[in-house]
Amino acid sequence: MYSISIVPSAIKSLKKISNPYDQKVIESIQSLSLDPFPNGFKKLKGRDGYRIRVADYRVVYSVDKEKQNIIVLNLGHRKDIYS
Repeated sequence: MYSISIVPSAIKSLKKISNPYDQKVIESIQSLSLDPFPNGFKKLKGRDGYRIRVADYRVVYSVDKEKQNIIVLNLGHRKDIYS
């Protein structure tokens, strides 16, 4: 089982997400502790990390397999997340 860390800027972004999507995003982040590479994850191009889709939102994260830690780097609406 992996531990999950969320950077402060991602926590701030999470607080801006409205219902019912905020709970879906939280559940998806928590499920990463059991499977850091769930069905539908993508390796990012041009930078380190992975992303998962949660409706119109994206969660960008990195995985440290050696320490069994997942770091949520960024999250937000799909139109804003990659800029």
